[in-house]
Amino acid sequence: MELDKESSHPGAFLSSASRNLSSSSSAFVSASQTPFFSPRSPPPLIPPQIAIIPSQVTVSPSDVSPCHASSSSTSLVRQRNKKTKKKSSPVSICTRPVLKVSSTNRPRSYDVYLAYHGRKLSLLRFVNWLRAELEAQGISCFACDRARCRSSRSQSHVEKIMNFATFGVVVITKKSFGNPYTIEELRNFFGRRNLVPIYFDLGPSDCLARDIVERRGDLWEKHGGELWILYGGLEREWREAVEALSRVLDLQLEAGSGNWRDCILEAVSVLAKKLGRRSVVDRINRWREKVERNEFPYPRNENFVGRKKELSELELILFGDVSGDAEREYFELKTRQRRIITGTSTNKCESWSEYGGKGKEPVVWRESEKEIEMQRQVRGKAASRIARRKRPKAKILYGKGIACVSGESGIGKTELVLEYAYRFSQRYKMVLWVGGQSRYIRQNFLNLRNLLEIDLGCESYSHEKGNFKCFEEQEEEAIARVRKELSSDIPFLVIIDDLESETDWWDRRVITELIPHLGGETHFIITTRLPKVLCLEPMKLSYLSGVEAMALMRGETLAKDYPLVESDALRAIEEKLGRLTLGLGIIGAILSELPITPSRLLDTINRMPLRDLPWTDKEESLTFKRHATLIQLLDVCLSIFDHADGPHSLAARMVHVSGWFASSPVPVHLLALAAYRFPKKKRGSSVLKKWSRLLRRSRIKRSESEAASMLVRFGVARICTRPNCIQFHELLKIYARRRGSHRVAQAVVQSICVRASISHSLDHLWAACFLVFGSGSEHVTVELNPTELTHFVRQVGLPLAIHTFITFSRCNAGLELLRLCTDALESAGEVLVNSRGDKWRLKRKLGSCFRDDSSRSDEGFRLLWQEIALLKATVLETRAKLMLRGGRYDIGDDLIRKAIFIRSSICGDRHPDTLSARETLSRLTRLLTNVQIS
Repeated sequence: MELDKESSHPGAFLSSASRNLSSSSSAFVSASQTPFFSPRSPPPLIPPQIAIIPSQVTVSPSDVSPCHASSSSTSLVRQRNKKTKKKSSPVSICTRPVLKVSSTNRPRSYDVYLAYHGRKLSLLRFVNWLRAELEAQGISCFACDRARCRSSRSQSHVEKIMNFATFGVVVITKKSFGNPYTIEELRNFFGRRNLVPIYFDLGPSDCLARDIVERRGDLWEKHGGELWILYGGLEREWREAVEALSRVLDLQLEAGSGNWRDCILEAVSVLAKKLGRRSVVDRINRWREKVERNEFPYPRNENFVGRKKELSELELILFGDVSGDAEREYFELKTRQRRIITGTSTNKCESWSEYGGKGKEPVVWRESEKEIEMQRQVRGKAASRIARRKRPKAKILYGKGIACVSGESGIGKTELVLEYAYRFSQRYKMVLWVGGQSRYIRQNFLNLRNLLEIDLGCESYSHEKGNFKCFEEQEEEAIARVRKELSSDIPFLVIIDDLESETDWWDRRVITELIPHLGGETHFIITTRLPKVLCLEPMKLSYLSGVEAMALMRGETLAKDYPLVESDALRAIEEKLGRLTLGLGIIGAILSELPITPSRLLDTINRMPLRDLPWTDKEESLTFKRHATLIQLLDVCLSIFDHADGPHSLAARMVHVSGWFASSPVPVHLLALAAYRFPKKKRGSSVLKKWSRLLRRSRIKRSESEAASMLVRFGVARICTRPNCIQFHELLKIYARRRGSHRVAQAVVQSICVRASISHSLDHLWAACFLVFGSGSEHVTVELNPTELTHFVRQVGLPLAIHTFITFSRCNAGLELLRLCTDALESAGEVLVNSRGDKWRLKRKLGSCFRDDSSRSDEGFRLLWQEIALLKATVLETRAKLMLRGGRYDIGDDLIRKAIFIRSSICGDRHPDTLSARETLSRLTRLLTNVQIS
């Protein structure tokens, strides 16, 4: 298609050597690899560059010169010439055959012409994000660095596009004033009164002609001077361009290292207002409100200490370089025999590395499709030995946009990535948090649909024409929609916290299906206890240093100067806890809340008897054997809670029930309801009675919010950004489960059944289903009587399965839950019939429906049995209708016939529910016949 009929992406370029330009494409040229690349390939570390191709010209490789960026919908051909490489660089710039483009129309008019100059990684990433954000909001944008256009024809064509653009956005850097094209762009757009300058890593007050010429200040000492001489320009024109910036008073957009997101959104809003697109401004305002509410799961930890090296290394792994304070806090990586030191498939940037090993083998570069590796070249016997034992090795990928943090439970992995997310949140459009538990990871990943504004619902297909998708295809399509959004040029930060396994619990699929291609603008951070994930070498998180551990324990009492004896007591506590960050934080919270010395606290922990808890998991047993003092410390905390409010305090009982909820934040009212239903213990502990008067609050019955506040203040739970929600660490949940019993789990199930909602407690509803129906090889934890079971299936099981199937396209999970509901109801009906002659057993099963009077008891039995049977018929009908959506007509036919039999037996053939089921049967029969005929 002709150049002027292309879409609003920044640039107009070739789709292939044998095909005209697509109507939805723009063009890119990589500065280091090839003039054209497909944005559907992994985006580069250095954002892609555009090539400008004028109409009615023949373009050769020497004519093509990169400008910047295009939209993710562009489809261009990327070619590589692996035979030709430049000796001066490990990265080869590939050539491209001569291509011809014919067009007779003028260049199309763009809403925004985005001008910049420079090759700094941060600048290119910022410009690429700004361009992509404008395109996403429906504002056509053309981005270009004219200094890199190598032919006069390309320059002429870009100049025409610039003159036709509605507004001109010029990104001002310290190198812009020595670039003649930036000076021309400033004069052009200022003269047309459509200039929108963005100051990158500097401010308007820095851009004074006198300061630049006289080299005033540290900024211009190196980059200042009579810059017009560099390109042979006129001083008058140069000064006019620089002084024009000071006259644009209504637009002072500054992009620093800590406000990229705000600057880009503000720039888009300003341009949308000038273009008269109010809907774009409203959409951005709604997005800002959503980010403010939902971006972070927890508030920032104000007592975060240490981890400077780890934060800098995370920045290096994800971005490929470090900046700001991290650049000054330069660190050395561990020496390795092999290290990846580059970016992505389209733009390669050099990085630094150190190599260990003996000998003086020559270092060679090896270039592949996705990465460049530098390794030792070995010869002779050593080479043959290596060839015989080729094994894939885990590697840290620098600049690929994915990082893995590994360490034992409680060492501070979540705190580290949370601090990183807060520090670098402005480099991303949004931080997306995904729980990594194997049972919930897929659901948590699909939950991003609300934040990304994606519809994952099952589509309606014409089954009469055989147009349907199987359940696996529907699930893959839902995941693909989220992956596609994360694969765009708009950067997000996705944190997968506490990854339990590389495979999904439901179908054993690997989690790589959830992660888009590496090297894109979106970054991923995975925290896990696994030694290796996705063949990546994780960044192993070690314990805090002695100084950092002491600072964490002292917490708010840093101003207090402890005597030597108390400092020794703190060191003893640190050694007993094994420097576990979780335990050190609880110690610091206790010392902050109670006027108690470290020596008395140490004595109290030592006098607390060590519980012999039952361990069923080997990993859990080893963890708590290494940190036995942590169990004593938790017992101390529960004793404090009991003596603050008297025996059976609400805070202590909330800890006991916390272990049976899911790993996501728990609503306080739900936690409190389960705690009230929790069976009270007979006697309280006699330890720490004298501390009751030391608490800051009076000894009265505390409300739900006060109990939750106490848990947070003592470090047992953490506050969440979701209103009225708290979360417990996984070690605390294991401790609570081992101290509790199945009666506690039953109290949790009952509270979830009464108060939980799908919109706010989706994970906890699934946790209750796992407790009632079992999960995989695990047995049923909570046994409900028939009355409770029917209520649970009606209130939890059936709505949850339908919501999971329809809203998230998790077809197999929803159908499996319905199957478990069917089996449970069928088993309950059989048990009810078998226990009819046993009065005591019948009373236990019937519950409130049982009456001492024989006739009334029989009536209650009959009503309960009918309720179970009709509910089973409803579940069967639901399963049949869902089977229809996936083309499983034969299974659906069998299920609906069973439902019809039950309803006709109890309600009769004329009942509306029976007639509705027969209509479903007729449709299934017709579709099944069509399939058999075809």
